Order: sequence, then structure tokens, then C-alpha cells
Amino acid sequence: MLNILSYLVFAMISILFVLSLFILLGWRWIFKQVVKKAGKIILTDSYQENIMELMPGLRHMGIQNLLENSLRAETGTILHRPLTGSAKKWPHLESVTFIPAQVSPFPTNGEEEVDMMVTIGPKAKKPMKLSIPLIISGMGYGIGISEQARLSLTTAAKNAGTAINSGEGGILPEELDAAGKYILQFSKATWAKEDDTIKRADMIEIKLGQGAIVGMGRTIKAQDLKGRAREVMGLEENEDAVIDENFFENQTLQDMKELVEELRSISGGVPIGVKIGMGGKIEEDIDHLIEMGVDYIAIDGGQAAMKEAPPILCDDFGIPTLHGVVRAVNHLTKRNMKEQISLIVSGGLLVPGHFLKVLALGADAVYVGSAMLFTLAHTQSLNALPFEPPTQAVWYDGKFKDQFKVEDGIKSAEKFLTASIEEMKMALRAMGKHSLKELTKEDLVSYDESTAKMIGIPYTFNTKQ
Repeated sequence: MLNILSYLVFAMISILFVLSLFILLGWRWIFKQVVKKAGKIILTDSYQENIMELMPGLRHMGIQNLLENSLRAETGTILHRPLTGSAKKWPHLESVTFIPAQVSPFPTNGEEEVDMMVTIGPKAKKPMKLSIPLIISGMGYGIGISEQARLSLTTAAKNAGTAINSGEGGILPEELDAAGKYILQFSKATWAKEDDTIKRADMIEIKLGQGAIVGMGRTIKAQDLKGRAREVMGLEENEDAVIDENFFENQTLQDMKELVEELRSISGGVPIGVKIGMGGKIEEDIDHLIEMGVDYIAIDGGQAAMKEAPPILCDDFGIPTLHGVVRAVNHLTKRNMKEQISLIVSGGLLVPGHFLKVLALGADAVYVGSAMLFTLAHTQSLNALPFEPPTQAVWYDGKFKDQFKVEDGIKSAEKFLTASIEEMKMALRAMGKHSLKELTKEDLVSYDESTAKMIGIPYTFNTKQ
């Protein structure tokens, strides 16, 4: 028996050796035969039956459109595209560049400190002062990210000298305890509205809309929201989490004005602001917000993303962040409100150059969302890859959220903020600046003529300037 087994093992090894030798010596011939056969099929099959029909088909449809239409055909329901926001290419900040100081004037010495401090809501009784102009955007607990992710971001924001927005999810008690500057997003839901919570906020943001879903609400079914978030949000056992389209039945501007005053009174005078998606009526929207008496306005461009949103709202509503910030700044200036109402901008702002450019265009601060989320995951996303997307490490319902290490998340998020600010400081020195307050759109130029005209900055090929 042993001899037979030994013979079989020897035979198998011999066969494997011969096959390996054949492949090693004959791989070129094998590969050539495969290519020859495949090539003949591709080059001789009729176009209607040819597998390469996919090329013009995909060029016409686009891979993402083909995928999403297939999913519509499969589900028969509204799609909720994950995280990416709009699929289309919006006009953005790439054609806008800074003007360096080399001779007129000279650059600022590298060892000189650059002041990056900002104040939000300067006319409020208790303005919010930050060491840096980057604020962590609203990514809500339960309806968005996990407890571990929220605690990591909260602590990182405190360490970096900035604020974090609660998002429209539940408010973790540990999060409030760990926070430095905390922005409470007052959403169109039933939770996170207790007076004690409002009183602990350093700023309050009434959410009327955002770039990815404009002013629409949403419903999360009870079976899709389990665990501690239900308790934190005060939901009954089988109760859905509902975010409405409006705060009041038959809502009016007077209702919203009274809400602003009520929140200002309960909070003791912290800045009260409103978040909206950038739309084609942005000047009219701002006029209404001025009437409501807000201390700041947060505008979210068409490139904005969220955990999930219907493609039609992402792709077919809103205007580009670049256009929106220019129009908002121009209108606030026209209304003589630029120094009284702060402007926070978000939507497709992913790297330090983006951040600094919108600040040069007149924003007072930048909300950082998607970039913050991916840097938070950093190497911990490897827990999910390659078979799951990296966000599975940070979503509330993510398959790998329990493997997420809070301390590592804090370090990654804080280092990203620190590195971004250091790059922005270097850019300011390269322009001869000593403070962020010295930065204006006069420090910008564009190599795209229409962009230059729209912003009101020099066009690089204008030899008459």
C-alpha cells in the first residue's frame, strides 16, 4: 500500500514537472495561439455579434451609466449612489492658479510664522474662533459613520485647533465630552434637539439642504438601522429614522426667522447659521437667509458627496462650487454683509490647493468631508480591501468597523489636517503673505479665459494687462 502511494505521489510530481517545463518552454507558443484565436474571432465576427461591440457601446453609455441602468432594471427602485456624489465633470479650480511673489514683492522667509486663524460669526455674541480655516464636515453617527470614526474625528479636530460638525445623525455623549469646538447640525429630524445639547454647542447649523440631495429628506428603515444609534437617536424598536423636507408644516420664512432667534436664545448667543446646496437662485437664497438673521452661511457645491444619494439629485441639480462661491461672495459684498456674515464652502474640495483657492475667492472657512473620510481610514482601509470598499472600515454598518482603531484614526486625521495647513502656509509664503487675512482674489490668475472673466481675475494670455 505504501509503495502504491509513493508511486502515485512520484507520478503526480513528474506530471507537474513536465507541465511546468512545457509551460516554461512553450509559453510564447501558447500565448501566440490564444492571441491568434481571439484575434480571429474579434476581427471576423460580424459587428452585431462581436464582443468588441462593447467599445462603442461603453463609449456611448459610459461604464457608470451602464451599471446604474442595470441596477435600475434589477431593483425597480430609486438608486442610492454611494459616496462619490455627481458622476459628471464640473468646472472646478484646476484652471485657477496663484500668482507667486518673486520680485514684486519678494516671498516670505520660510521660518516666519503665518497666521491661519479665522473667526466665524463675527457679529454673534460668542463668535467661534479657530486656529485653522479647515473644519471637519458633518458626517452623522448612525446614519453615516461609526462610533469609532466619530470619536477619531472629534479628537483630531480638537488637537488640530478646529471644529467638527455633528452631521444629522445622533449625538454621542462621549463625542461631546471629547470635543473642542463643536458645531451642532440642527436637521429636519426629531433627534439632537435637546436644550442641553444645544447649550453645549459652539455653533449651530440649521440644515436646509446640501449639494448631494439639495433640500430633500430621506427615510432609513428600522431594519436598516440597528444597534446603539437607535438609542442615541431616541427611536422606538420598530421606528424608522425619518428626515423630513421641512421643519414646519406650511413652512414660511417667518417660521425660520423665529427658529434662528430661538436657537440663539437657548444657546446663549453662539453663531447660528444655515447650510444650503448651491443653486441657480443663490442670490435670492442669500437674501432670504439675511432676512432670517443668520451669522454664517454654509454653501455646498454640486460636486458634494454623501454616504448615499439618488443619482438624479447628484447629477442634475445644483451648480459648481467654483461658480457658487464667486456668486455668493459677490452678492454678500453687494449687500454690504461680507464682514458680518461668514461664508463656509464645501463640495469637491479635496486637497490643500482647493482649500486655499476658495479662501482666496472670499470664503472664510472650508468644510472638508470626503477627503477627511478617506484619510481617516488611511491604512485601516486595508482591513476591507481588496474584496470590500475602504469605507467599510468607517461606516456605521461597515463590515470592518469593529476592527477600526480609534487612536490610529486620530493620528491619521490630525496629520492630514496638519500637513494640509503646512502646505497652505508654504503657498502663502510663496505669495509674500504673513497671514491668511492678506489673501484675496487679486492673488489668482486663470489660464481659462471664461473662468478668468467669471471670477474677475487676470487671464494668463492677456498680453494687454
